[in-house]
Amino acid sequence: MTYDRLVCANCAAPVSEGRCPVCRASRERLQHQAGGIFTQLTPGALVILLVALVAVAVLLHQAA
Repeated sequence: MTYDRLVCANCAAPVSEGRCPVCRASRERLQHQAGGIFTQLTPGALVILLVALVAVAVLLHQAA
């Protein structure tokens, strides 16, 4: 889940706006947790990666 859809329980504003200290702390924490290997890939790039993986698997199966 991304923080742009979260609502702060303290001030009832979107966390992405960072209106109160609780929002700002949550936004910082979520930004640091969001760093993963697939976070920067677009859905199209993921589909291409999946197709390439399937193609390699088919080629390896035919070679065996």
